[in-house]
Amino acid sequence: MARPSTPVDLSIIIVNWNSKEYLRKCIASILAETHGIEYEIVVIDNASFDGSGEMLRECYPQVRFIQSDKNLGFAKANNEAFKLSAGRSLLFLNPDTKIKDDAIVMLQRELCSLQSVGAVGAKLLNNDMSVQTSCIQAFPNITNQVLDSNALRTLFPMAGLWGMKPLYANNRGPTEVDAVSGACLMIGRSVFERIGMFSEDFFMYSEDIDLCFKVRKYNLRNYYIPSAVVIHYGGASSSQNKGSTYSNVMMLESRWRFFRKTRPSWYCWFYRFAMFVASIVRIGLVLLLWPARRLQGKGLSMDAALEKWTARLRWALGGEEWVRNH
Repeated sequence: MARPSTPVDLSIIIVNWNSKEYLRKCIASILAETHGIEYEIVVIDNASFDGSGEMLRECYPQVRFIQSDKNLGFAKANNEAFKLSAGRSLLFLNPDTKIKDDAIVMLQRELCSLQSVGAVGAKLLNNDMSVQTSCIQAFPNITNQVLDSNALRTLFPMAGLWGMKPLYANNRGPTEVDAVSGACLMIGRSVFERIGMFSEDFFMYSEDIDLCFKVRKYNLRNYYIPSAVVIHYGGASSSQNKGSTYSNVMMLESRWRFFRKTRPSWYCWFYRFAMFVASIVRIGLVLLLWPARRLQGKGLSMDAALEKWTARLRWALGGEEWVRNH
């Protein structure tokens, strides 16, 4: 497949992995809600062979489809699709999303009008219409990684540790943030090329953090656009992959690789040690609370927590060797 010779305003790039039904609905929402700009949709399937190609040919023949023979991971798949795209701007969009109103047009408008802009991101909503707090983030450090938990985020949502403060502000205008989510990230083509595209050091997770970090290194800014709203069903693809511990271990590994790229070696090893200590503490708490939780009928959640933190402990000790092959 060759890159089109005629540029368009925007290329919407979607990486699919076993998400055919989400993908169908995602594209339907793009077509229904996006008007007034010239755009193309490019879908690359990461060797899931889930019938998405056939579905697109039947339902959306205007969509450009790329079938990869192997799972390239999120970063490399996006880079490969980018090479075959023609947009002056790029929107990297998860298949498990639904566009609300003119969200894409709003993102495009702000990308073209903001000063020193690098990337822009939308307000992401969960299925129940609550705000998805991961749609903007502070750059990772040891403190916010060790303390990262839903309980602490709920208790202290305005803490600078998480970078979530703009989610709770009344301002509906663009707000500069550290990083926006790769589930819906728009960036200019020239900027994307200048910063070296997505880093293929990452198979899954932290690619968006790394991209936004590189944007800042070039003295450009990342903006959260709260008026652009997208529903993100979240984890639809990754949840199907190798059980609950897979995502947890991949997240740790991706943060480790990010620190290795951006921090001195001592910081990286201290991160690993900190995660070892955090895992020991959390396993101890789970075991302490286990009898009471079982009596309350919450034994399955405790089993899942023990599995999660045991996998994290193994990673901190150099186990979970499979992750190094990604």
